Amino acid sequence: MKRVGQPRHLRFAKALPVIAAAGALAAASAYASGGESAADERWWSPGEGRVFPEVLDYENEHGTLRTLLVGGPLDTEGHPFFEPISSNGRACVTCHQPADGMSLSAATARERWDATNGDDPLFAAYDGSNCPTLPQGERASHSLLLDRGLIRIQRQWPPAPRLGEEVVPDFTIEVVRDPNGCNSGAEYGPENGWISVYRRPRPIGNMKYLLAVGFNFDPKQGLALPRDPETGDYLSGNLMSDNRAFTLKEQMDDAGLTHLEMLRELTDDERDAIKAFEMSLFAAQQTGRGGAVDDGGAQGGPAVLRDAEPGELGSIGFPVWGEFAAWEEISEEDRARLTPEQVEFRQSVARGARVFRDRTFLVSDAAGVTTQMGFGNPFRVACKMCHNMTRMGNDVAPGQVDLGTTTLPFADHFGDLPLFRITCQNDPHPYYGREILTYDPGFALSTGRCADVGKITLQSMRGLAARAPYFSNGSAADLRAVVDYYERRYNIGYTEQEKQDLVNLMSVL
Repeated sequence: MKRVGQPRHLRFAKALPVIAAAGALAAASAYASGGESAADERWWSPGEGRVFPEVLDYENEHGTLRTLLVGGPLDTEGHPFFEPISSNGRACVTCHQPADGMSLSAATARERWDATNGDDPLFAAYDGSNCPTLPQGERASHSLLLDRGLIRIQRQWPPAPRLGEEVVPDFTIEVVRDPNGCNSGAEYGPENGWISVYRRPRPIGNMKYLLAVGFNFDPKQGLALPRDPETGDYLSGNLMSDNRAFTLKEQMDDAGLTHLEMLRELTDDERDAIKAFEMSLFAAQQTGRGGAVDDGGAQGGPAVLRDAEPGELGSIGFPVWGEFAAWEEISEEDRARLTPEQVEFRQSVARGARVFRDRTFLVSDAAGVTTQMGFGNPFRVACKMCHNMTRMGNDVAPGQVDLGTTTLPFADHFGDLPLFRITCQNDPHPYYGREILTYDPGFALSTGRCADVGKITLQSMRGLAARAPYFSNGSAADLRAVVDYYERRYNIGYTEQEKQDLVNLMSVL
């Protein structure tokens, strides 16, 4: 039977990963591609001791997501990514589920609530509810997680020192609306040294692409990139939505002391084990409505991510999403084995890749792109401008961008999120002016700079189909809503066919 409720608690025995031998290989086959148990065992509870296979497939509404584990299978017994080494019974896997592309979908959160009556470590009061002060047994107290997949992020205010230097904010922050109670009262809110925002868990697969650096400076700020003090490597800044943690070590420590509510720091062995797992894991959509995405020359799927070099800027020789060029013209051999619907879907995906690369529109008032980089405001681009890394769709150029998803007047209107008024003390924001209304100040909570309000780290595009909703605040319920937001934001003028082609492209990534 599937384990429900709070699993084994603080049962941590071993820190280093154990690569299973023949016995574990046999056990893994039950969960691998085509395995009978794959659909029944979608949720990975902390401390199950399950084997993580080398190939793991999960169905979603758009097809099949696949994760590949280099060097797998992995016996998760005692492994710190999977063990409940926290005070709240969670493990890293709680919010980074394999079936959800190593993130967490809102649909999965709802399924877990229904399966356990809300009695799962996922719904820990600290950040799995809208605020710990709310009645924890009520669904309404967890609505942001259940309806939009949001986890509470509690940030120190004024910001903690950054890169060893004190951060002195050049803006004040006032709480205009606090529907959940975690930005006001006796212990919360900026006057008490804390600000709460609500964000989607970021996926932890395909890590070598997230850590790749295409430039040795941040063109979105005009600053030199910081280096890892331990390795000397340049830091990409792509790990966290607000770039508050530069390295995997810092990200682990941040998660351990907040989301896991650990009573101690992770040991070096535990960090090494988690890093080894995350660096070995690749996740992407393997099949779509047109069949396998690595079939017929498309060359998609996580195997390509595993084998390719990261950080490559799309070029004429290999453009962004050039993987799908082979689907533009379907061979007679393929037509004979595919249904007419599959043929049309593949051609739609190929058209979507061209729209992504070639359909230009005017981008305006997007700090991080229309400032510092010298392109002008507005300037004409296509989607590939910011999503330019081959095979991945990340930005080769480090730095954060404001797309308006969290800040008025561009953001959608939400009554369930806190609303803040930012007042710039020195120079006004280049586009919003001196007073700004925002649901999430984003990067500015790390830097203390008014000019960074609303900037967010771009999302990874692989495995999108498995982890709705989208954008950092879950404001896009599905892939079509992502396209519709950009259409509204930049008045692009997409045709209905172009919109569907873009949705179909994103569904096979």
